[in-house]
Amino acid sequence: MPDETILEIENLKTHFFTTGGVVRAVDGVSYAVRSGETLGVVGESGCGKSVTALSILRLVASPPGRIVEGAIRFAGANLLDLTESEMEAIRGNEISMIFQEPMTSLNPLMTVGRQISEAIVLHQGLSRREAFDQAVEMLRRVHIPEPERRVHAYPHQLSGGMRQRVMIAMALSCGPKVLIADEPTTALDVTIQAQILDLMRELQERLGTAIILITHDLGVVAENADRVIVMYAGRKVEEASSKDLFESPGHPYTMGLLGSIPNLEVAAHTNSRRVRLTEIKGMVPSLADLPYGCTFAPRCGFATDKCRADYPPLVQHRPGHWISCWHADRLLGGSS
Repeated sequence: MPDETILEIENLKTHFFTTGGVVRAVDGVSYAVRSGETLGVVGESGCGKSVTALSILRLVASPPGRIVEGAIRFAGANLLDLTESEMEAIRGNEISMIFQEPMTSLNPLMTVGRQISEAIVLHQGLSRREAFDQAVEMLRRVHIPEPERRVHAYPHQLSGGMRQRVMIAMALSCGPKVLIADEPTTALDVTIQAQILDLMRELQERLGTAIILITHDLGVVAENADRVIVMYAGRKVEEASSKDLFESPGHPYTMGLLGSIPNLEVAAHTNSRRVRLTEIKGMVPSLADLPYGCTFAPRCGFATDKCRADYPPLVQHRPGHWISCWHADRLLGGSS
């Protein structure tokens, strides 16, 4: 695995200023991704995963959103210091993003071929004919049958899986160094999910692209990510290699997420017909009115008065395994 850090986020804070108060959607998040690596980012809806990704590309709607602090370094430059025209040269070219729902991300009034070729013309300087030919080739690379015909199709004429492949073709058309995949398998059936993930791995191996894989599906993360970031209420609460995280989680929230996954082996060796999944009690707190101390304390079975009074720092408890919990050492000992 290449060791070159291609993208680094440092103490990123993205807040939304609303009439109901300041929503701290991203509150001091730091992480890095290396060339050729897949970094998984997981957590419940509303934990800040997607807002972090949009912040990288400076696509947060303003108002009400604003990046108030931090740095996003790519290829030696802080993206937050660049002009809008300089960012336009990076978006879709050096850093691309696959958005959650292709039907709302693709223009319904343009053929998919024209939408793919537009980015190629803009960033690669090719003629429209050359760009269109390259769009056909990209559709072929993402295994869309009859690409010469499909390139003339409109989004509504394609299935959900094909639209997602078009999104991947568009995102990879300029050979980006970083690909942000925000819930790339949402609303797809499991067979198509597997095909899409295999496709992303295949293209990553061919192009050496770094992938930030944002998802709530821990099964997808286990199969695809080299390292994993766990986010809760706008902050990073745990970071580890995929193997370490699944074998020895150190944060109660991570343990709760893993405990909520159906386990076929346990079900096969139990007398009961139905095995009850572990649930994380309570709700994610309002990001405009966070509790004192650890934000997970109101839902945590290990919480003490110290947890409710002071937010725990992010500490490296094992090589490459960072945890933000006052009880991490005891929990790691129990999970080993």
